[in-house]
Amino acid sequence: MAILGKKYKIKHSSRFTLFIAFIIVAAVMLSNTVLGLNNASSLTEQKYIEVTVQSGDTLWNIAGEYMADSNDIRKAVHTLRCINEISAQDLRAGQTIIVPVN
Repeated sequence: MAILGKKYKIKHSSRFTLFIAFIIVAAVMLSNTVLGLNNASSLTEQKYIEVTVQSGDTLWNIAGEYMADSNDIRKAVHTLRCINEISAQDLRAGQTIIVPVN
């Protein structure tokens, strides 16, 4: 019994291998994208705590206490100001602000 269709012969095995490898890599990337496995948001998600401002607290004190891993305290204070949309003059005792923690 004759096989219907045309027979194919691989002329360049290295090209064929490269093509198959490309198809496998593309299929893996596509499946990861569809399944959401390439999402790194859990690795970079910032965590926050709520801090109640006490009498005498400043943004510098709060940044120094809760954001100790920051290399530059000025950047930490700036981050606190931006996140809470406040300035140093707006800080009042009893006020609750959010502070990013590492």
